[in-house]
Order: sequence, then C-alpha cells, then structure tokens
Amino acid sequence: MEYKVERLLVNFKTLEEFKKFKEYGIQELSMLDDLEANIIENDSESPFYGIYFGDTLVARMSLYQKSAKFDHYFDQKQDFLVLWKLEVLPNYQKKGYGKALVDYAKSFHLPIKTNPRVQSQAFWTKMGFEPITYDMDRDLGENPLVWRP
Repeated sequence: MEYKVERLLVNFKTLEEFKKFKEYGIQELSMLDDLEANIIENDSESPFYGIYFGDTLVARMSLYQKSAKFDHYFDQKQDFLVLWKLEVLPNYQKKGYGKALVDYAKSFHLPIKTNPRVQSQAFWTKMGFEPITYDMDRDLGENPLVWRP
C-alpha cells in the first residue's frame, strides 16, 4: 500500500496530535513555546514528516540534514540525515507506515543516522540499517545505526 508522507505544519493542531505519541518531549514543547510566542508561523519549515489516516496523524518522524563537518559516522565525511522520533500509533503498527517514512528518508539518497528506541532493533535491521562501532565520546550512551545509499 502506498502512503503519502507530508511535511507537517507547525501549528496547534499538529502539536496537539503529537501528544498522542510516546516520544513527545523537548522538541515539541519548544515548538509549542515558539508558536505561542509567535516566533514561528504556521508555514514554518518543520523537521517533522508524517502520514495521516483520514484526519488522524498516525505516523511521524523528525528528519533533518546535517553538514559533513558534523559527520563522525561515515568513512568519508559527507552531509547526512538524522532520523529520529519515528513512531507509529499502536493501532496502526505493522501496516507499512514506518517503512513508508523510512523509504521517504532514503529517497534523498544521503546516508542516514538514527538512534533506535528499545526493542526496535529488528525493524531497523529489516530496513537495512547497520550498527556502527560504539565510540564513548561520540555516542554518549546512544547506539547509532546507519544506512548508506
């Protein structure tokens, strides 16, 4: 099944939808604060992408590009994407929404780094992500996985 991935608008409706996701935290709260302070507007470039089922946001991820100068993950320094907060609401899991989001990220043809949540390793392996050698200074307790185009 083909799902439409779209960049999410930064507005109160989207931020209200985010409250349904477990990975709700500092990033969303700062967007909410900025919105309330009118620093950002409805059409601001959000780092979030999502998939709607009817009017309900059922899957989302944060995706942004980092410059090669921050690359400590790939053999040759290069621009790369950071994918995090990938989450699908419980009633919509195992239906291809997560894969659709990852495929969208892969469509930029840049290497991708992610930090999987507990118990999601099998999903990322299936998506073609690989663990990299743990580096205490770089990884700070995270276990990054990478995908190379």
